[in-house]
Amino acid sequence: MALGLFRVCLVVVTAIINHPLLFPRENATVPESEEEIILKMQAHQEKLQLEQLRLEEEAARLAAEEEALERLAEEGQQQNEARTAWDLWSTLCMILFLVIEVWRQDHQDGPSPECPVGDEDELPGLEGAPLRGLTLPSKAALERFSERCIRGATADAARTREFVEGFVDDLLEALRSLCNRDTDMEVEDFIGVDSMYENWQVDKPLLCHLFVPFLPPEPYHFRPELCCARRPVPLGRQGYGRIEVVRATEDARGCVCGKTTLGEDMLCLLHGRNGPAWPGSEPETLLCAGGSPYLDTLRVMTWFQTALTRAWHRIAHKYEFDLAFSQLDSPGSLKIRFRSGKFMPFNLIPVIQCDDSDLYFVSHLPREPSGETPASSTDWLLSFAVYERHFLRMTSKALPEGACHLSCLQIASFLLSKQSRLTGPSGLSSYHLKTALLHLLLSRRPADWKASQLDARLHELLRFLEKSLLEKKLYHFFIGNRKAPEGMGLPEAIRRAEPLNLFRPFVLQRSLYRKTVDSFYEMLKNAPVLISEYSLHIPADHASLPHKAVIL
Repeated sequence: MALGLFRVCLVVVTAIINHPLLFPRENATVPESEEEIILKMQAHQEKLQLEQLRLEEEAARLAAEEEALERLAEEGQQQNEARTAWDLWSTLCMILFLVIEVWRQDHQDGPSPECPVGDEDELPGLEGAPLRGLTLPSKAALERFSERCIRGATADAARTREFVEGFVDDLLEALRSLCNRDTDMEVEDFIGVDSMYENWQVDKPLLCHLFVPFLPPEPYHFRPELCCARRPVPLGRQGYGRIEVVRATEDARGCVCGKTTLGEDMLCLLHGRNGPAWPGSEPETLLCAGGSPYLDTLRVMTWFQTALTRAWHRIAHKYEFDLAFSQLDSPGSLKIRFRSGKFMPFNLIPVIQCDDSDLYFVSHLPREPSGETPASSTDWLLSFAVYERHFLRMTSKALPEGACHLSCLQIASFLLSKQSRLTGPSGLSSYHLKTALLHLLLSRRPADWKASQLDARLHELLRFLEKSLLEKKLYHFFIGNRKAPEGMGLPEAIRRAEPLNLFRPFVLQRSLYRKTVDSFYEMLKNAPVLISEYSLHIPADHASLPHKAVIL
């Protein structure tokens, strides 16, 4: 605007200076007439007015553009502020939702047995009568089934265990004879675990699970690390741990000769004067992950499979059957094939003992009770199988003679196995059934487990599972359970740990949860028919042991 006014003034001044009346032309001899001068001044005035209008229009346009730019800048700033506030509010809402969900799943005490699962996970028919009002087999049908099917399976299990244990003893002895004690891992005696050694497996074929502990060669040893002992506990890592391979001189619990100066007349009987020079001192030789001191599960699986193959080739000429690996992803999943075409599977699982306890680190299991997957190859699954076997054995001594607790577990496991064959596997496993039974054994009086109460206890076990499914909450029996018997000898870190929810995967895997709930109620619906049919017609789908399988 100021520029336009300046231009107008400049034009006016120029016109005044050049006016002929003020400064007449020097060479003019005849003065112009008054009319001509007035016409020229009018024409010049019109030009000035037009120029002034043009300048005013240009100044107005520039002012409008400037105002528009300022308005756009203000609107953009307001939008940015609103977007930032919305993003912050959305983030806070998401964090609040996750905190509430984790608290609800892991820290809410005393939930109602009929607690709904929420609007987003509601399934038709979940609410209402226990077990959806489905009728379970009668007491007489359950007793007849237990008499005709379960007791026969128990007798077959004893013969199977005896045969498998004799063969595995010979196989591990051959493995030890092929190992170099100075450079190779040392294999110890096997430990029988799971249903075959807890006397409740009924599914065919009968399957033995055997733990095979191993140790590193001197001067190395394993130093276990429990994830649940760390603070804070990594999410989903409560059921795992790591194993560090260290020298005796690197551990405060090792030999003192590495931390003191021995005199010239003193000699360490374990390590000699200068310590052993072990040729396999590289981490790769010790089955550790690359560039890490922690034991690698994949390397252990490869080593164990190779060692078993060499051991079998050494003793194969003594037997009249073949031995093969039945699952490539499980190094010790073996299968004996007889010439008659029958077979007998069993699992040899390499494990590492956690200090002096009955807790073991497992490199691989056909199923993982925690429902989680290892984050890396240095994560080892914690197995409480030996503790579970001890607890069942200890509890059985206090129960009445002929107690029905194992019969309940056998019937539930039988129904789950048959349902899995009909509709495919779901998120419910036999380990969940056993966990539910352990909780009931701890909360019920011994007198409640009489043989005459088989139907009541089976109904209670299935009702406990239904309640756990509706709440998506089934806690591990040992991890974080301060009610576990103190005489079990559990590590203190396990007792003080946060409880481990075995049904936690159902919170995120909604399709798996829906399939599991549908399969569970379908199993209850088919239970009377299955129990009745198998009580009348005992299936003959299991392999009986040949009388002469070994060449003596």
